[in-house]
Formats: sequence, structure tokens, C-alpha cells
Amino acid sequence: MYNYVDISRLAARASALTGSIASRDSLNILKTFSWKSLLVSLGLALLAGAATCAIWSAGLIDSVQASFVVNVGRGEAPLQSPQTWLGLLLIVAISTSAGFFVSRAGARRSFLILGLGFLATAAASLIASRYLKIDILFAPMALGATGAVFLVQIHRLWLIDALLTGRLNDTSARTDTAESLAQSRLTSSLRLLQTILPLEEAVVFELDDLGTLVPCARLRTNPSGALESGRNAVWRRLIELCDHAVETSEMALTPAGRIDSLEDVAFPLRHEGRTVGALLLRLRERFDQSDRRLLSAVSSQVARNLQREEARKRKLSGNLPALISARTSSHRLHAFDVISGVLTENRFGAQVLAEASDGYAIAYLDGTLGFVNPAMLWAARLNESEAQGLNLFGLLDRFRSGVFDEPSIAVRRVLQSGEPYERELKFAGRNQTLELRIALATDRNGNGSNGNGAGSPPLCIAIRVRDVTKMKEFEQLKSDMISLMSHELRTPLTSINGFAELLALDDKIPGESREFLQIISNESQRMSRMIDTFLSVTQLERADKKEVTKGALRLDEVVREVLSTVQPLAKKKRIRLIEQPNGHIPPVAADKSLITQVLTRLLENAIKYSPERTSVTVSTVLEAEAVRIVVDDRGYGVPAESIDRIWEKFYRVARDGQEKDEESTGLGLAFVKEVVEQHGGSVAVESEVGRGSKFSFALPRL
Repeated sequence: MYNYVDISRLAARASALTGSIASRDSLNILKTFSWKSLLVSLGLALLAGAATCAIWSAGLIDSVQASFVVNVGRGEAPLQSPQTWLGLLLIVAISTSAGFFVSRAGARRSFLILGLGFLATAAASLIASRYLKIDILFAPMALGATGAVFLVQIHRLWLIDALLTGRLNDTSARTDTAESLAQSRLTSSLRLLQTILPLEEAVVFELDDLGTLVPCARLRTNPSGALESGRNAVWRRLIELCDHAVETSEMALTPAGRIDSLEDVAFPLRHEGRTVGALLLRLRERFDQSDRRLLSAVSSQVARNLQREEARKRKLSGNLPALISARTSSHRLHAFDVISGVLTENRFGAQVLAEASDGYAIAYLDGTLGFVNPAMLWAARLNESEAQGLNLFGLLDRFRSGVFDEPSIAVRRVLQSGEPYERELKFAGRNQTLELRIALATDRNGNGSNGNGAGSPPLCIAIRVRDVTKMKEFEQLKSDMISLMSHELRTPLTSINGFAELLALDDKIPGESREFLQIISNESQRMSRMIDTFLSVTQLERADKKEVTKGALRLDEVVREVLSTVQPLAKKKRIRLIEQPNGHIPPVAADKSLITQVLTRLLENAIKYSPERTSVTVSTVLEAEAVRIVVDDRGYGVPAESIDRIWEKFYRVARDGQEKDEESTGLGLAFVKEVVEQHGGSVAVESEVGRGSKFSFALPRL
């Protein structure tokens, strides 16, 4: 027994919802054809009235008519009847009125009124004949009204039956499986058994219209030794074994040596109390009774597949209603079996979620909890009995914390925007960190869907809770170790660089040694820069990083400041820096220090990888919702195979068949990407080998 909130309630509510939708659809369709159905009903009522007039005129109901009048005595004047044309008009009018009333109000609501009217008219007929000596023609009017009610009600049942047939066809079509796929699923089931059992041969039989077993799928380990159906006495005995399994609804087993050298097992294929075929297994070894449970489960799945294929072949027809057509009723039963099988398979998802390590809950759009798995109960500190009385907000209240103190606001935001709500919840008292996600599940196969869920009708609210305490502890430990190691590395590097510079000042040191000292100094400085960049990237990548300090920042001003800073570096390589402003640029929300570092790294790369006597252009471009900075150089360019990888950490580009740039740390562009994405922006690059590159980043405008 799984410790989660009544999954049967989920299926019950789904069934109720399906019934409600079907009822609304029935009413909508009946309303759509209301004028047409009304005209047909009036026509049937007129037909009943006309038939009654013919019967009355022929005198076929005179004896019945005499039962509702008081006979006159001798010497008394005979009963007066309306003129023929007036009598016919009365019969037709009463019949049409009764038919119209039933077509609009329905038989149930009409029964009491028509019954009272019948009794009142019968009494009036007796009184009129006794005291007024008038026959009001009660019998033919009652017969006409009864016939009209019967025909109109049959027509209404016909319409509803046709509607139900259409709904079953539509539902069956949505769960339909192509013929090739159905055959593939049957074969896949046999292959699954082959991996577990010592199979020599396996056959799936289905029952045809005459109740005869017909093979529909077959798997043979040794094709050359397979039996030929219908031409072998052994085959006929195997069919008898399968017939016995079908008749008794129990597994039938024949030991080796009774039919041939193989042991044979026949298992009935049943679903929802109906047998649809049999599964025959021919084994090289004795059947292990411990495999019986597995065989039963696989047989149930094969039965559902057979029912689905059977319903696909037998499409329902709306020509005859089920109440008078055994064929339609039988086909409808097949369709219901398919739907039942699909509902059974759909319940597997809840069973799988019950085994998940993360906490999952499903809430309907009325706030009722339809499913809560054991992991969610554990995270919420609940037991099964306590969860029974909770709704969506009662469950979310169990996760209230400093950053999640108003669950109703979070749910409203999800329902209004359709975007998931995600937060990390820290509970210091129990030393636990949980990751909460509230999302709106939509019908991706519904009308209006574009395939990615946008515009699809919402179905329910999905809540996921994941315990990330261990992961956070590991990330903190990793961060502390990186910081410690970097600090320990930076200290000796500072000493190495300092002593190398002091030694280089000694004029007595030979030129060759001085060159070595310069190399030591340069490499130690490069190592220091690498450590600084690595720490910056690591800090930005931390999952528990704090939000950057954002303020109103004008990017054109940042461009001018950075250009003045890197101008000396550009002059060393005789590279001209060009600024291309774009009029009035609105501010963005950004951390000035980080964005300055981003632009500095892009400009330093452009200068470093550009030939002498070229230019680097920096442009500020105003876009619809963002401001973009573009750094355009005339350098070596980036090969096409490296374009998608240059933002990766430690990736360095190899150019013209040479080794990768050893002076590069491979962290600069990774740092740029992390900073820009932390600000909600994006990076881009366009490059052509030998003609230059164009790096850019965009930040959302205020």
C-alpha cells in the first residue's frame, strides 16, 4: 500500500470530469441541432396523429372509445360527436402538442403533466358523455398523443445514442494505435518474455467473431523448426490447450513429453473481465511458478493491446442505435474496453511518481489535492491521515519560510502568467534546504496548442519539492576549497614575481639569465590573472550566489571609460580604437564593475588577436527591449567548428593548424557569458576566418 493520497480519487474525478464534459457536449450538440430536431419531432408527431386518424376513421378503436363514455339509456338521445374534419383536427393537434412538449421538456418532466392531462381528459370524457351527451373523442386523442410521445422519445434516444457513438469514436481515435505500431507492441511483449524465459516459440492468439483462436503475433527462436499452423497434429493439440485456458480463464500447462519434447504453457488474455485471446509459450525447460506473476502482468498488457487493435478494426457506426442493434452494442463494448485499458495505463504515471525520490503533488484547479507521493509527505512532515484533509494551500503552508511566506501569491502568479515559480527554501532549525517548484500543467495535445504548450488549456497545478541540502553542502565545500587553494597559490606566486623583478634590477646578471627572469615574472603574473578569473567565474556559477548589485547604468559612458583604459594596450600594437555611439541610449539595470570587466575582456581579446595597424570598433545599439554593445575587430577570426564552444570554460581556439594559444586561460569569455546571463542578457558572436569577429552582448533596458 503506497503512502500517498487516494489515487482512486484521481481516477474518480477524471471520470466525473469526463462525464461532465460529455454531458455538456451532448447538450451543446442537441442545442446546435435544436431546430432540426424540433422539425423532425413535429413531423413524427404529425405522423402519429395521421396514423391515429386513419385508425379512427376505419372504426378500429370503436370498442376502446366506448370504454371512456357513459352509454345512453333507451329513449335517450344518442351521443353527439364532433364533425369529422373537427375530430381529425383535434386528434392531430393533440398529437402534435404532446410531441412538441416531449421534444422540448423531455420524457421525464413530461410524464407527470401528460399523465395528469390524460386522467383529466378521461374524466372530462365521462362527465361530458353523461350529462352533456357529447363524445369528445378521448380514445383517439389519447392514442395519437401516446404514439407521438413514443415516436418523439425514440427519436431523442436515437440522437443521444448517435452522439454517444460519435464520442466513443473520437475517444477511441485519440487513443488509437496504427496497425504497424500495434503489431510492434505485441512483438515487443514476446521479446520481453524471451529475455526472461527459455522460449523456443511464443504465439499470441486472438478470438475472432466466431470465437475461434487465430494467431496474430509470433516469435520463434529457431524459424526452421517452427510448426505450420493447421497442418500439424501438434499444432492442433496446442490450440486445444489454448482453448482450455480460454474456457477456464486459468493458466494451462502441459509438461514436456506429452505433446512433444517442449513444455507448453497457455495463458488467457483477459482485461476488465473479458477474455480476448490466449498466449502460448513453448519452453525448453520446466516452467518456474515464480514467473507466473510476471506472465500475468505481461498477459494483461497484451490483452489491452489486442483490445485496442480490435477496436481500431471495428469502427462504431451510428446508423443503428445500440438499443436495437447487437452489432453496435458489441462494438461499443470494445470501445469501452479500449478506454478502460488506456485509463489503466495512464495510472502507471502516478505509480511511478510514488517511487520518485523527489516530492511530487498534483492539485486540481479547484485547489483539491489529487495526488501526493511519499517523498512529498516526508518533506512536508505529514503522515497519510493528515494529508487526507489538506488542500493545495494547506500543503504549501507546510513550506512557509522567509522567502516563501505567502503561498497564495505564488499560486496566483503561476495561474496568471503560466510561468513556473521556483524558490530555494532554507530551514535553519532542521538544517535543511529544499527546492520548491510550482508549475501549471497544460494539455499539450489540446486545441490551440502549438506543440510547446503555449496556448494550451491548463489542466492542474504540479508541485515538486527536492531536498538539495547535501548538494548545497558540497557546493559550499567546493567553493571553500577553491578559495583556500587559490589563496595558497597566490601567496607563493606573489613572492616569485616579486623576487624575479628584484633580480632583474641587478645589472650584474647576464642577459640570458635576465631573459629567464622576465619569463618567470610574466608567467607568474599570468598565473595570478588566471586565478583571479577562475575565482570570478566560480563565484558567478555558484547556485547559491547572491543577486548582483544592479543600478541604473548608461552603457555608452561605460564604453568611453573602458576605451580610455585599454588605449595604451592598443597603442602598443598600433591598433586604432573607434567608438560609434548611437544617439541617446537609455540606461540598463546592471552592476557597473562587472559590466566594465566584461567590456574590458572583450576589447583586450580583440586587441590581442588583431594584426597590427588594424582597427577595433565599439558600437552601442538600441534594440526593442535591450541595449547591445558590439565589439568588431579585423583579426584572425574564429573557425566555424569552434563558434559554439568558445564560451566554455578552459576552451582555447587553435588557429591555422597551430597549437592552442598557451597564453590564454580559456576563462575570459566564460566569465563574460556568466556575467551577462546573470543580468538577464545574452551574448552573441559572428566570425569569419581571416576577416575578423564581432562579439556582442545585450542587456535589458529599463
